[in-house]
Amino acid sequence: MRSDKLAVRRRTQWVLSGVAILVLAAVMPCRAQVQTEDPPLVPGAKPEIVQHIKIPGEALEGNLQGNEVDRDAVVFLPPSYNKDKHRRYPVVYALHGYSIGAEQWTHEIRLPQTIEGAFAKGARQMIVVLPDSKTVFGGSMYSSSVTTGDFERYVYHDVVKYMDTHYRTIPNRLARGLVGHSMGGYGALRIGMQHPEVFGSLYVMSACCLTPMVGRPPASSTASPAMQAMRKRMEAQEKALESVKSPADAAKLGFFAEAQLAAAAAWAPDPKNPPLYLDLPYKDGKPVPEIEDKFIANSPLAMIDQYIYNLREYTAIGLDVGDEDGWRFGMIQLHQILDNYGIKNTFEIYHGTHTSHVAYRFQNHVIPFFSENLCFKNCH
Repeated sequence: MRSDKLAVRRRTQWVLSGVAILVLAAVMPCRAQVQTEDPPLVPGAKPEIVQHIKIPGEALEGNLQGNEVDRDAVVFLPPSYNKDKHRRYPVVYALHGYSIGAEQWTHEIRLPQTIEGAFAKGARQMIVVLPDSKTVFGGSMYSSSVTTGDFERYVYHDVVKYMDTHYRTIPNRLARGLVGHSMGGYGALRIGMQHPEVFGSLYVMSACCLTPMVGRPPASSTASPAMQAMRKRMEAQEKALESVKSPADAAKLGFFAEAQLAAAAAWAPDPKNPPLYLDLPYKDGKPVPEIEDKFIANSPLAMIDQYIYNLREYTAIGLDVGDEDGWRFGMIQLHQILDNYGIKNTFEIYHGTHTSHVAYRFQNHVIPFFSENLCFKNCH
């Protein structure tokens, strides 16, 4: 009996943490990451070579949503790439956030300007590639799902294999870095935890969704008016979501509704539940515990203890988040967990919102981090 009560208490803590996440997501910018300050131009920066390509996704074939299998990607080759035909380069794989694709993210982190600036300021030259993970509902969560497709495998296998086949890369895990922001930060951590045989250094920027995205404030006569109002809004949102029959229906409900459906498609796929092929964590106004469990199981802070040995394989792990970013609490927890296990990591809480400094951080922190920690030759 005591263990049952403990399990219920732990579950309640997880679910209530999800309430905060949902509320924070609801007040995020309506269409993702757009408010970003430009870092100053760096004198003497040499131009990158920019290529827009398609990367085939064997891992995405047969997905029930009908998401494209051959995906857009943007590749940034260093200024020396066409001059030294025998030189090979490490590669940084950069994952975008929810509701945008690779092309839009290039504008929000100001590529190629920020890469060129980082090189001009002393960072060693590398290839940077932005694969696209936008789906019918705005994002794959970089997860493995028959509904959306196996975007996890797409990133760590299909994209990496394509780059190693078609470009002069250094085909060694120690020469591969993985970074992402927001949903991409979630993806970088999720994929990074499970695939240290592919990547050697890891950087997580303002990751979303580190704790479960389920739950609502409890019904209580003693709850504050604000909590009662929040519960009513969430109940109305749940009812509206249950009526969605197509992506067009979801788009009418707005950013938050689509994000909920994207998460459900990624973490609770259901091939027997057309037309959306997903299950929501509530039905007829009541929570569905077995579906909530699926959301919890896909929360990095719920699974991280299983992958501690994997995380110890990394040469370096970097974390950062703004002090006005609603997702900072999960990032702080992540840093504390790594510290508790004795896993070396750098962590900075800088002054800013979820999006305000992402371009500056990419130029002055992310690229220099990989310059210091990736292998550039004789990788063993």
